[in-house]
Amino acid sequence: MPLPPRFADRLLNWLVAPHLREEVLGDMHERFQLRAKRSGAAQARRRYWRDLLAYLRPAFIKRQPDNYPQPTHTDMLRNYLKIAFRGLIKQKGYSSINILGLSTGMAVALLIGLWIYDELSFDRYHKNYDRIAQLWQFVSFGPEKSSYDVMPIPLAAELRTTYPDFQSVSLSVFREVILASGDRKFTKSGNYVEPTFADMMTLNLVMGSRFDAKDVNSILLSESVAQSLFGPADPLGKLVKVDNRRTVKVMGVYEDFPTNSAFRDVQFLAPWNLFLAIDPNAKSDLSQWDSNSYQIFVQLKPGADFEQVSAKIKDIRMKREDPPSYKPEFRLHPMSKWHLYRDFKDGVNTGGLITFVWLFGIIGIFVLLLACINFMNLSTARSQKRAKEVGIRKAVGSVRSQLIAQFFSESLLLAFLSFVLSILFVQLALPIFNEVAEKKITILWGNPWFWLSGVAFTVLTGLVAGSYPALYLSSFQPVNVLKGTVLLSRLAAVPRKVLVVVQFTVSVSLIIGTIIVFRQIEHAKDRSVGYNRNGLIEIRMNPELLGHYETLRHDLLKSGGVAELSASSGSVTVQYDGTTAISWRGKTPDVHPLVMANRITHDYGKTVDWQLKEGRDFSRQFSTDSSSVILNEAFVKLIGFKKPLGEIIKWNGREYRIIGVVKDMIKEDPFKPVSPSLFAVQERNVNVFNIKLAPQLATSEALARIEQVLRTYTPDTPFAYKFVDDEYAKKFGFEERIGKLAAGFAILTIFISCLGLFGLASFMAEQRTKEIGIRKVLGASVLNVWGLLSKEFVLLLLIAFCLAAPLAYYTLSGWLQNYQYRTELSWWIFAVAGLGTLVITLLTVSFQSIKAALLNPVKSLRSE
Repeated sequence: MPLPPRFADRLLNWLVAPHLREEVLGDMHERFQLRAKRSGAAQARRRYWRDLLAYLRPAFIKRQPDNYPQPTHTDMLRNYLKIAFRGLIKQKGYSSINILGLSTGMAVALLIGLWIYDELSFDRYHKNYDRIAQLWQFVSFGPEKSSYDVMPIPLAAELRTTYPDFQSVSLSVFREVILASGDRKFTKSGNYVEPTFADMMTLNLVMGSRFDAKDVNSILLSESVAQSLFGPADPLGKLVKVDNRRTVKVMGVYEDFPTNSAFRDVQFLAPWNLFLAIDPNAKSDLSQWDSNSYQIFVQLKPGADFEQVSAKIKDIRMKREDPPSYKPEFRLHPMSKWHLYRDFKDGVNTGGLITFVWLFGIIGIFVLLLACINFMNLSTARSQKRAKEVGIRKAVGSVRSQLIAQFFSESLLLAFLSFVLSILFVQLALPIFNEVAEKKITILWGNPWFWLSGVAFTVLTGLVAGSYPALYLSSFQPVNVLKGTVLLSRLAAVPRKVLVVVQFTVSVSLIIGTIIVFRQIEHAKDRSVGYNRNGLIEIRMNPELLGHYETLRHDLLKSGGVAELSASSGSVTVQYDGTTAISWRGKTPDVHPLVMANRITHDYGKTVDWQLKEGRDFSRQFSTDSSSVILNEAFVKLIGFKKPLGEIIKWNGREYRIIGVVKDMIKEDPFKPVSPSLFAVQERNVNVFNIKLAPQLATSEALARIEQVLRTYTPDTPFAYKFVDDEYAKKFGFEERIGKLAAGFAILTIFISCLGLFGLASFMAEQRTKEIGIRKVLGASVLNVWGLLSKEFVLLLLIAFCLAAPLAYYTLSGWLQNYQYRTELSWWIFAVAGLGTLVITLLTVSFQSIKAALLNPVKSLRSE
C-alpha cells in the first residue's frame, strides 16, 4: 500500500468534505487491491495516485457550499508560516545548518556594516563639517610632486586679510606635554590653537568659557583629563603646570572628541600665544615663509567652493619675492576627505582608506551571498522530498504564485530567525572586533534607521535566499512529479554546482588575499632597519635637562642601568627637519631634493648601533667634527659620488666635510624607500634622549635606576619613556589590522562554505544509500565509496581554483603597487591556498562519506 491510511485520512480530512471520506477511501482501497493482483504493485501504485487526484479535485471543488468562507491573505500567510515552522521543526538538522549559516553570514555583514558606518561618519561630529578644510601644500623636490599638511605661519594672516572667502582661519600645532597639578602628573597630547578654532570645530564646553586672542596663560581641558587631574573637584580656575615651566589657569572643560574624529587625541587646547611664548623656534618662524612646521585649519563662508578657493590661493608663495625652488602649491583639503581620501600621488588625490571601505563592503556582500547560496543549495537538493507536495498542491488547485509565496514565507521566517541570532553573535563578537580594528563600535540600539535597515536587510536576504528554490520548486509539473521523473534531467544539478563553485571561488580568493597581506607585512618587518632596536628607549628632554646633558650622561652611565646614551633632534623612528638648502660639487642647478637633517650628539651611532659602510663615526677626539657630516646610502646615491669621503657639501650656506657613510636607517614608512639624510653634531638643537639599556640587568631594574637619576634633576616630572621597538611596530599597525580582519572574514567564509558542503554531503549520502549498499555488496571498499562521494566536490573545487587564482592575482598585484617595497606573488601561495581549501573540503565531506560507506548494506537494501 503506497499511501498509509492514516496519511490518506488526514489528507482527505484537509481537502474533502467529511461525508465523502469513507466512500473515497473504500473505493480507492478496493481498486488498488484488484489492480495489484492483476497487474502488479508498481502499476497499481501509479493508478492509485491518479485515482486519488481524480477524486480529490472534483470533490473539493463541487462539495463547497455557496457560503463557504474564502480565505484572506492574512489566513494564507498564517498558514504559510505555520507550515514553514512545522517544516523547520521536522527537519532539525537541515534547519540548524541553514539558520547557523545564514546567521553567521548576516553577523559578518552587520559587523562590516557597522565598521563602514563608523568610517563614513568620521568627523561628522563637527557641525561645520561641510565647510571646514585643512591647508595642504604640494612641492616639487624631484620628478614628482610631494604632499604635506604643514604650512608656514605667515600664510594664516595672508588668508585672513586678502581672501574674503574664509569665515575663520586658525593656526595649530600638535604637541605632547606634561600636565601637572599637585602630585598628579600626566603626559597628554593636545593642540595650541588660535581662538577661532573652538567655534570652527564646534567645541562642546561642559563648563567654563573659551579663551580669546589676549589670553596667554590659560588652558582648556577635556573631561577625561580634568577628571584625571582634579577628580570630582571643580577644575575651573585651578592652576596647571605645563612641562614644569609654565603655569596656566583652567578656563574651561570640553567634551572629549569622539573616537571617529581627527581630533580624538586632542586632550587639551591651549592658546597660540602661549605656544609663541614658550617655543623659541615659533618666534623666529613668525615671518618665515619657508619654515613649514604648522597646521592651518579654515572654514569657508556659506556658498564658497573648495575647488574655486584652492585655485585662488594656489600660487600665494610663488607670487611673493624670492620664490623657493621647490615651487609650493597651496590647496584646501575638505574635512569630508581627511579620513578616507588622504593619499596623494604627484599632486593628485588617489584615495586612501576608502579603498578598504569598498573592499570590506564587497567582502560582506559575498559572505552573505555564500550563506544564501547554502540555503539555495540545500533547498534545491531537498526538492525530491518536496516534489510530491508541490504536485499534490497543484493538482488540487494551487497556482504557481501561491507556491512561490509559500516558499518565500519559509525563507523569510528562516531569515528573521537568523537575524535575531546574528544580533547575538555581533554583540558577543564586538569586543574582539573593536580590539582588532581599534574602534569603539556599538550596536545602534536606539537608532530607528538601524532597525529599519535591519528589517530591510533581512527581507532582502530572505528574498535572495529563497528566490531560486521558490522559482525552481514551483515550476514542477504535477504529472511528472507523481510519476517520479521530475529530477531525472541531467541538468537538474547544474545550478547547484555553479553555486558551489561560486562559494569555493570566494573562499580561495580570500585565503590567497589574507596570505599576501601577512606576507607583505612580514616582508617589510624583515627589512634591515639600519640600527639595533633591542633595549633602546627614548625619553623626551624637558627644558630643565637641556643645559645639563654632559653631567646627566655621566650620572646615567655611572648608575649601571645604561650601556650607552646620546641625544638627537627627534625620534629614531620619525624623520624631522627636511631641508632643500643643500648643494654639492656637480649639483644640477634645477634639482632641489629634500634632505632630512638629523642633529645629534657624538655618541648617537654607538647608542643606536648604526652600521658604518665607509669612513668613521663622530668622536670627541676630533674637534673638526662640528663641521663634519655623515650621510646615509640614499644621499650618497643621490649626489653620485663614488668616493664620498672627504667631499664637501653645503648646508644652509655652511660647508661640511663628509667623514662617513651609514646604511639607510628606516625612520619613515617601512614600505617606502629611505629619504636622503645627513647627520651632524649639533648639541644645542637636540630634544630626545636615546638610551641603550644595560643588557646585564633586567629591564625593570635598568628603568628603575634611570628614573632614580632623572628624579634628581627633575623631581616634579613623571618618568615617561618609549621603547623604540614598540614605536617601530606601530608603523605596521594599519596593515596588521587589515590582515587580521581579512583573516577573520576568510575563516568565517570557509566556515559558512563548510556548513553548506556538510549539508550537501549529508543529502547526497542519504540519496545514494541504496546505491552505496549495492556497491558494497558487489565488493566496493570504504575507500571506493569515499572517492565516489568526494570526487564531485574535488572537481568543483578545481574549477573554482582556476577562477580564483587569476582573479586574486590581478587584484593583489594592483594592491601591492601601492607599496614601493613589496613582496612577490609566489606560486606557492596559490598552491597553499588551493591545497588548504582541498583539505578542509575533504574533511568536511569525508565525515558523511565514510559514515555512509560504513553503513551495513543489509539495512540499506532492506527497505526496498
